[in-house]
Amino acid sequence: MSTTAVYEFADRPVKKLVLFDVDGTLSLARQSATQEMMDLLREVRKKVVIGFVGGSDFVKISEQLTVGGVKAIDAFDYGFAENGLIAYRTGKQLASQSFIGWVGEEKYKKLVNFILHYVADIDIPIKRGTFVEFRNGMINVSPIGRNATIQERIEFEKYDKAWFS
Repeated sequence: MSTTAVYEFADRPVKKLVLFDVDGTLSLARQSATQEMMDLLREVRKKVVIGFVGGSDFVKISEQLTVGGVKAIDAFDYGFAENGLIAYRTGKQLASQSFIGWVGEEKYKKLVNFILHYVADIDIPIKRGTFVEFRNGMINVSPIGRNATIQERIEFEKYDKAWFS
């Protein structure tokens, strides 16, 4: 069954917007949502306006929420990526701002250089690359690197809790 049917906002009995966090709610962090979850959301969408929210960029969120050939953008009425800076309503992107546009390229470069030097000096069990990832609304810093596997992330979380809690 397709979830691409768009229900008009005014046709839904309850006029509420229900937002769902992506990582840890709709799916495990950086993993795909299940078909069961998307089927449940389709049923909820018949009653209320739904949306997703997440800190990742839209490409990553879309990878997680595109299930069974149905694109994430078609399964939700609203989508908020990068902590809300990038927003979609009924599949169309709304106006947004950029972090670099706000602080300027020179200040951004200075900040990234500081972060990279700091991360380089941290002695942790593993490092897997892409330590700083620019997003329109924020900078994502990962001491072990965005390229770490799920298992490496789990192990690092244990290490982090043991040493830095």
